[in-house]
Amino acid sequence: MSHTILGPDRRPRCSWCNAAPEFFDYHDREWGFPVADDRRLFEKLCLESFQSGLSWRTILAKREHFRAAFCGFDFEQVARFTESDVARLLGDAGIVRHRGKIEATINNAQRACEMVEREGSIASFVWRYEARHPAEPQTASTSPESVAMSKELKKRGWKFVGPTTAFAFMQAMGLVNDHVEGCVIRDEVGRARKAFKRPC
Repeated sequence: MSHTILGPDRRPRCSWCNAAPEFFDYHDREWGFPVADDRRLFEKLCLESFQSGLSWRTILAKREHFRAAFCGFDFEQVARFTESDVARLLGDAGIVRHRGKIEATINNAQRACEMVEREGSIASFVWRYEARHPAEPQTASTSPESVAMSKELKKRGWKFVGPTTAFAFMQAMGLVNDHVEGCVIRDEVGRARKAFKRPC
């Protein structure tokens, strides 16, 4: 079975793009390109947590609503959310209305503030778990690095950050180049990762 499909421009892409038309743009412009911006990293951790048990298509379609609901994922603001904010969010049809995940996002924002105080940035923490020698692309849902990251995040009080969630986050944020061989974007991501300045 082929691991690639032809995109609208007739060039090969990772086969998961075929699941939804909007995946092509996300795949070509975002997925796998390295990120060091704390707000984007926090957003992706939160959205991957919300995805648990759901499809990424559902979350991607609601992403702008999530951004509006959670102050653009400014974790310093989200950390100050109260029970009234939880009630507001539970009434927001634009997002996934799951109390546990909403409360976890607020909790994780508080933990993110602690991380920045302790580590200097979220980026400096997560990039310690970069996959140096990744396995064959898209053959697993976890990795030793994602297991280690998940374990440390949980130790620090983060919620809804299991190894599978951590691995999906690492794939998306460029900590591993998981574009399959033959995908037209794989080399682009490889060049971006090579030029990327790792946070210290």
